[in-house]
Formats: sequence, structure tokens, C-alpha cells
Amino acid sequence: MDTKHLYSSGWRDNRKGLQTNLFWRRLFRKKSLVAFGLGSALIGLFLVFFGVPWISEQMSQARGSLSIMENHASSLPGREAKKTVTIDPESLNLDPAHLSDRFVLERGGVPLIVESSLDTGLQDYIVQLLQNSRSLKAAAVVLRPDDGRILAMASYDKDQNGGDLCLKADFPAASLFKIVSAAAAFEFAEFTPEKTVYFEGRKHTLYKSQLKQRRGKYTSKISFKRAFASSINPVFGKLGIYNLGQKVMTDSAERFLFNQPIPFDLPVAESFIHVPDDDFGLAEIATGFNKNTTISPLHAALLASAVANSGVIMKPWLVKKISLEDGEILYQNRPAKMTRSINKNTASELRILMKDTVVHGTCRKSFRSLRRKKAFKNVELGAKTGTINDKTGQFKYDWLTAYVLPPDGAKGICIAVLGIHGKKLGIRANKLGRDIINHYLSSS
Repeated sequence: MDTKHLYSSGWRDNRKGLQTNLFWRRLFRKKSLVAFGLGSALIGLFLVFFGVPWISEQMSQARGSLSIMENHASSLPGREAKKTVTIDPESLNLDPAHLSDRFVLERGGVPLIVESSLDTGLQDYIVQLLQNSRSLKAAAVVLRPDDGRILAMASYDKDQNGGDLCLKADFPAASLFKIVSAAAAFEFAEFTPEKTVYFEGRKHTLYKSQLKQRRGKYTSKISFKRAFASSINPVFGKLGIYNLGQKVMTDSAERFLFNQPIPFDLPVAESFIHVPDDDFGLAEIATGFNKNTTISPLHAALLASAVANSGVIMKPWLVKKISLEDGEILYQNRPAKMTRSINKNTASELRILMKDTVVHGTCRKSFRSLRRKKAFKNVELGAKTGTINDKTGQFKYDWLTAYVLPPDGAKGICIAVLGIHGKKLGIRANKLGRDIINHYLSSS
């Protein structure tokens, strides 16, 4: 019996055939994938070299058609196209000598309506006051300490040399710098307004013999607040040497914006200070009894604003709004905090010192008439004065910085007044400041 295929159903032969067919099918599929890949690559290259330029041409034609349609639409009545204008106050190049509360400027053929923060009545009054001051030069700045708005900014030059003095920092700060020194004494040397301090010699001189730590027969004692109010140089000279030092003085000055840019709608020169490390140099800096520490009138007003506004200096601003003729607003000012120079407690202590300047110190006589008026009975007044000659001895720089806080807290102002005198003194800065304060509160 032939048993070779006894139980065979032909499976092995059939299986060999299937394997052969599967081999050819797989080979066909691989060739198909390769062919498909090559075809796709060729199509892609065709699109890159021929399709993209065609599409770009079509889009360009579409944009041209749209531009023609827009130009046509803008030529129709009531369909004028608006010009997009981006603007900021600094780009306006405003002339400080020709400012008002509302004026029109033209930029690129576009009329711009500028609204400012100026109080025109106060501005006009100060302009007239400075012109009648009998000074060689004078400047005044009035601002709101709570939001930084400039209410008035005016200067006068007898020789009409041009330029606005309010933004120049060419003027020795003199005893205005005692505000910075006193703040540093409170924050770094544990001073208080009532602390007893000692000095020898005259109040407004500064000799090396007055800076020794000694007490003798001719030693005078006084409270720190009265030393500030009377601007006693030896007290502040010893403060700089023995209590503060170079680093603290430098850091405190910079916190009050010396050697720092002051952002504003017009360019402001930086106030300058260099604190030396020798004892007498420290004494000169702390008292302001030097001619190299300089400040601008705008910055001088900001010193008082730090005291009046609990240690915070707000960014000063002049431009309130810029708009087009159709009412579209291109710029809207928003009050902003610039820096915190001192803490709240230090600001409160400085207010005690500056109030004492008005009641018992260098502003006592000039501010007496204000304090006696019933309308000013509950108004808080604080001030600091400063006086120093220039390096040649030909001119005298005369300063006042002050704050005015009505009882309800509204309409508080800070002012700075600078007078530059020749051989004959004009009206002093503290009297000019008194008249500005009187006018502001009487007319508001």
C-alpha cells in the first residue's frame, strides 16, 4: 500500500504556493510605496518652484484691489479714513514758556488737542509775581503731592537769556539738603525731633573747630527740630561725620532722587551730589554748605512732596490728555508712584521739623501773616529755606520749599521758589512763597 499520501489533504503543497504568492505581493507593495513617495516629492518640488510665485501674485493682486476699494470708500462723503497716530508727551517738545490749560499743536499735518494740568489763574499770578520780584532770575513750581500734577511752573530772567529755570539743575541746593540729612538721622541714627543736640559758635557758620565732640562753657544745646528750623550748620555737620557717614548719606540722597533721572513730560536735568569720605567734606554735604550739590526747582518741590505724602513721591506730570479733533484719545495720563523715599514715620517726624520752621524758624516772620488769618487757622504749613552764594561770590541763591495741607486733606500743594540775586537783594523766596500760598488758598 502506498502510504505516502495516506492522510494528506494537499496542505503542504498549497502552503508552498501561498508563500510564493505572498512574496510577490509584498514586493509589489514596497514598489508601490516607493513610487508614491517619489511622486509626492516631485509634486512638492513643482509647487515650490511654480505654485508659490503664482499664489503670491494672486495675493498681491488681491491686496491691491482691497487698497483701491479702501481709497474709493475713503473718498466717499462721511467715509474719511482715520490716520493712526501714536503719541506721548515727551515727543511733543513742549515749550515751557508757552503753556496753557488747553492748546493745539500740529504734528505731521494732524492737529493735536493738548490738555494740561495747569491752573491758569495761578500760573498767570506767579508769572507776574516773578517779574516784579526785583531778582536777576527767579523760578517757581507748584504741584499736588497726592498725584504729582503740576499746577504752575514759571521762571523769570531779567536778561531774557531763554530757557526754563524750573527744569535746570544748575543751582546749589544749600540748606534744602538738610531735609535729606534729617531723614537719614531719623532712619539710621535713632534721632527724634526732641533729641537734644549741641553746638559751638555761630549758627550759620561751619568751621572745623565747631565740629569737635566737646561740651564746654560756650556750648549751646537745642532740640533737633529747632536746629532744623533755624538751619544750624554745626549740628548737621557733626551729624554727617559722627552719625551718618559716606554710604548712608549717598544712599539717602539717591532715595530722594539725587543722581537719578526724574521722568517728566519735559526733559529734567539730574540733580547732582558727590559725598566725599573726609570729615569736613561729610560736614559740608550734610549741612548743604557746599556749592557742588545741585538741584532743580522741580526737584526741590518733590522733596517737600515726599514729606507731605507720607514718604511717597508721585511721578510729576503736566499733560493730562492728547486727542484728535474728532475726540479720539491718543494719550491719557494716569497718576503713578515714582518712589518711596522714606517711611511713614520718618515723613511724620519731618513734618514736625518743617512746621517748626514756620512757627519758630527761618520762615517765622514771612509766614506770620498767613498764620494769623482765620482762613488759615487749620491749614498745616511746613517749610525749609536755604541760602548760599555762588562760587564767585557775585550771586546769592535763595530757596524755599514748602507744603500746604488744608484740614480736609483736599487741594494740598507743595511749592518750590528760587531767587537769584545780585548785589541788591530782590524779594526773598520765602516771601514769594508766602504770596503764592495766600493766592492759591484765597482763590480756591
